[in-house]
Amino acid sequence: MSGLPIVFVPGLLCTGRIYAHQAEHLGERHPVVLANHWSAATMEEIAAQILDVAPERFALVGTSMGGYVALEIMRRAPARVARLVLMSTSAKPDKPERSEGRRQQVAAARSTGLRAATKALWPMLVHQARHEDLPLLGMFIDMAEQLGVDAFARQIEAIIARADSRPLLSQIAVPTLVVVGKDDTLIPTDDSREMAAGIKGARLEEIPHCGHMTMVEKPETVTRLLRAFLD
Repeated sequence: MSGLPIVFVPGLLCTGRIYAHQAEHLGERHPVVLANHWSAATMEEIAAQILDVAPERFALVGTSMGGYVALEIMRRAPARVARLVLMSTSAKPDKPERSEGRRQQVAAARSTGLRAATKALWPMLVHQARHEDLPLLGMFIDMAEQLGVDAFARQIEAIIARADSRPLLSQIAVPTLVVVGKDDTLIPTDDSREMAAGIKGARLEEIPHCGHMTMVEKPETVTRLLRAFLD
């Protein structure tokens, strides 16, 4: 196995299962680390935990919340990251109304359970053509229930308190790939375009007929993009 190690950071309420296709196919050549991003309370602590177990130098892939973590890693240890992939994410901080909405989601999850909370989020996570994909929804419910509501609350507070990463973009000096579903309704595609424009030499890939969870909605496409970028 001679390829660059890859550290995958999942999104909110997700485990490394979302990267199953990428880990299987890229893992034939690249050592793979599926990061824990649910047991610490701040972005700084999450980044530090990941850096403690990551290889000395690696490619970093972050999706959604995982993208926020990836940007924090770039802030803390840029020399350890050889290549960067930001998927379905943003460099912007939370607006107060978005933060309030997030805390309401946690309150609802404590009241009605993570199954109901995941179902409520589902229409924003995937393209409308996948809204009735019950096996995929079931996987997201399983991941959420595996992590639990306390981990959800920690993740939400870390997201709310994250730094504005827009000033960081011009300092990123590694090859960078930005990936987004053209029909992402959770994080505006303009946020991905802003990141790609702000990082010198970054490449932007917009996947058609795809929502927020690109790596499970279009797994073959994402794996192909990552393979071409990393190899």
